[in-house]
Amino acid sequence: MKELTKHIDKIHTTPLGAVRIKKNLGIETDNVIEWCKTMINNAKNTIKKGKNWYVYTDDVILTVNAHSYTIITAHKNVSLT
Repeated sequence: MKELTKHIDKIHTTPLGAVRIKKNLGIETDNVIEWCKTMINNAKNTIKKGKNWYVYTDDVILTVNAHSYTIITAHKNVSLT
């Protein structure tokens, strides 16, 4: 996790990625990147598996490409509900 938070300034997503994240999570923020960075900083667990980081919070799971630091997608963490 330290590697991911160490490079938090590189975290980004595409315009379509931002739309997908907002839709999947049902959030109404204008700044998806900052919202995701907050989730990363407050993560309960972060696992690097293959080419991606999986960031787990109480509410969401973010998938971040380990090389480019692109947020690929996000989903509600239904396993904890």
